[in-house]
Amino acid sequence: MKHVQRVLASVALIAALAASPVHAALPSAGSSGNGQPTLAPLVEEVSPAVVNIATRGTVEAEQHPLMRHPFFREFFDELPRERRQREVQSLGSGVIVDADEGYILTNHHVIANADQITVGLQDNREFEAEVIGSDPETDIAVIRIDANNLEEATLGDSDTLRTGDYVLALGNPFGLDHTVTSGIVSGLGRSLSGRASQARIQDFIQTDASINPGNSGGALVDLNGDVVGINTAILSRSGGNIGIGFAVPINMAQTVMEQLIEHGEIRRGVLGVRVQDLTGELANAMDVDADQGALVAQISPGSAAEEAGLQQGDVITAVNDETIEGPNALAKAIGLMQPGDEVRLRILRNGEEQTVTAELQARDETAMRSGAGTTSGPLAGATFADLDESSSLHGKVDGVRVTSVEPGSSAARYLQEGDVITSVNRRPVTSMDEFRQAIQGQSELLLHVYRGDRALFIVVK
Repeated sequence: MKHVQRVLASVALIAALAASPVHAALPSAGSSGNGQPTLAPLVEEVSPAVVNIATRGTVEAEQHPLMRHPFFREFFDELPRERRQREVQSLGSGVIVDADEGYILTNHHVIANADQITVGLQDNREFEAEVIGSDPETDIAVIRIDANNLEEATLGDSDTLRTGDYVLALGNPFGLDHTVTSGIVSGLGRSLSGRASQARIQDFIQTDASINPGNSGGALVDLNGDVVGINTAILSRSGGNIGIGFAVPINMAQTVMEQLIEHGEIRRGVLGVRVQDLTGELANAMDVDADQGALVAQISPGSAAEEAGLQQGDVITAVNDETIEGPNALAKAIGLMQPGDEVRLRILRNGEEQTVTAELQARDETAMRSGAGTTSGPLAGATFADLDESSSLHGKVDGVRVTSVEPGSSAARYLQEGDVITSVNRRPVTSMDEFRQAIQGQSELLLHVYRGDRALFIVVK
C-alpha cells in the first residue's frame, strides 16, 4: 500500500510540474499517448545536430623531472637531447550550428593538438573537418565539414536559465555515440581553478546531468530543445561523472563563434590591468567600504587603463553598469569585447565612487607599449618579452624570452616558459619588434631556442 501511495505521489508531482508555468517543465505525455512523461521526441529532434569528433595528433613527450637536474643531464650527456613526439588520439563531441556552411561548435581542448579531425554523424556518415578558429581562453572552437543534408541545432538564450531548470546533455561519452543524460541546472556563473578547466574566461553553467570524457563539445539543451550550453568540463577525482559538470553558456560561445568565423581568431579588447580578489582582510587594510569587486594591483604602461586614469588600489565594481564581483567577472566582461570598444568603469578610490571611461586596445598594441606581447597563429597561447636581467641567458645571447604558455594552447606543443628564441626562419631576432616582424604572416616557423643551458631547433606548424 505504501508503495502504491509513493507511486501516486510521484505521478501527482510530475503532473504538477508539467502544468506549472516554469521555464522548462517535463513533457506531459509520450508519443504513445499513454500519459507517461517522455523526452524521446525532444531527443529525436536534437540528436542529428550532435556529432562525434575523433582526432589524431602529435605532442611533445614529457621529459622525466630528473632529466631537468644538471647532474642527470651531465651524467646522461651522451643520450640524444631532442624531445620526442608521441601520437595522441581523443574523442569528443560537437554541435552543428549552420547546416548550409557545415559549421560545428565544439571545445578548444577537443581539437587543440589535432593533425586530423574526423566528424561522425548520426546517420553514420564521416567527414574530415578543417579548423576555422579556436579560442583557448573560453575553450571554444569552430570546425567545418563539407557535407549535404545536415541538420542544425537551435541556439537558445542562456541568460534566461535559472537554477533548477531541467536540461539534457547530448554527446559521445567514452565513444558511446549519441548518449543522452538528464538533470537540472545546479548553479550559474561558476568558475573553476586548476586543471579542471584551462579556460581563462569562465562563467560556467553547472549541471548534474551526467557528463563524462567524450562529452566535451556536446550540447546542453533545455526542454524546448534549444542549446543553452556547450559541455566542457567535469569535476571529479576519478575521471568519471560524480554529478558535477560544467558547460560554456551558449551566449558566450556564440559571441566567440561569430568572431572565429569572421576573422579566424578572437580580436579581444584589453584593458591592461592585473587584478585580484578584494578579500575582507584587504578591504579593512585599505579602508575600502565594499565586499566585492576587482582590486587593481598593476597597470600596464600605455594601456587603456592608464589612459583612462585608473590607479593601483582602485576597486572596479561595475563595467557598463554590470556588477563585478571579482577578477573572473571582470575577465568575462572585458574578454568578450573588441578593440576600440568603450567601457564605463565604476570604481572605488579612497572611499569615493567614481566613473571612468576606457577605450579598449588590441593586445598587440598594449604589448608593444609595455614591451611584452602575445601572438596568434601557430604560437597562439604564448606570451613573449624582451630578454632582460631576469633571464640567466641575459648578456650571453640575444633574443626574446617566453614569459608564459597557456596550457592546451597551440604554443604549448612547442614552447615552455623560460625558453629564449634567438632566430626565426634563420633570421636573428634581438627584440620584440624584430620577433613580431619575423613571425608576421608565417604559417610555419623554424625557431632556434635555448632551453636552459642547451640549444635546439623547433619546427612550428
